Amino acid sequence: MKKELIVLISLFAIACNNTNNADTADSNNESEGNTTISAPIALNYTIQKVYAHDTTAYTQGIEWHNNSLVEGTGLKGKSILYQMDDQLKPFGKKNKLDPTYFGEGITVFDGKIYQLTWEEHVVFVYDATTFKKIKTLSWPYEGWGLTHNDTALIVSTGSSNLYFVNPNDFSIQKTLGVFNEYGYQSMLNELEYVDGKIFANIYGQNNIVVIDPNSGKITNKIDCSNLLAQAKASYNPLLIDAGYVLNGIAYRKSTDTYFLTGKCWPVIVEVKLN
Repeated sequence: MKKELIVLISLFAIACNNTNNADTADSNNESEGNTTISAPIALNYTIQKVYAHDTTAYTQGIEWHNNSLVEGTGLKGKSILYQMDDQLKPFGKKNKLDPTYFGEGITVFDGKIYQLTWEEHVVFVYDATTFKKIKTLSWPYEGWGLTHNDTALIVSTGSSNLYFVNPNDFSIQKTLGVFNEYGYQSMLNELEYVDGKIFANIYGQNNIVVIDPNSGKITNKIDCSNLLAQAKASYNPLLIDAGYVLNGIAYRKSTDTYFLTGKCWPVIVEVKLN
């Protein structure tokens, strides 16, 4: 969920009661409040490297692709799609969205980059090599986070649901309700699919959760509340409180490491889970 700074706090309150996503959780899941559901197991991380990040980039999604990092950003008039090299320095290809669109999550699948928009119900599809727009698709809900498995794209909408969709037309193939030991987990945001698990930022929290894509159960949790301090990054805590929050997960298979960042953060932090 992404807001211009002057309205971030008030819109956050509205989003907590967001009903536009028709988000009744998947009835195939274990029931809400089931006391037999175990708590997520904590995962720790070790920082491998810290990279500079553009503090004007309101990060909505990042993904490692062909030895480079692709980032999509938000805010109307400031939403862009661009590429960084293997040292995370911007280069070459950059697309700026029309100012009427608020860019959201991205993913790279089958030679194409897919980019969600927040409230405009539009998905942009680009050639992953040239960054030229190929087509647009329609999406009935808000767009937040985006990733993919081997056959489907996976979309979050700020609710407790994840939607598995057909990459060709964005038709919904499956709806998955995500839950923990307390019930359904809403505010699912940026996503990354890694080795049969879905990693998700929770908007407004410093945690990353790991989700079983078959049951919807949150199996693990990563506490990133000290990530900026551990990276020795200079930042204003008031901006974090105002909505410039943790939001950005990209996995690099060759090094088995994750790139983590946030909205307008000064750094991207490469970590290894342990």
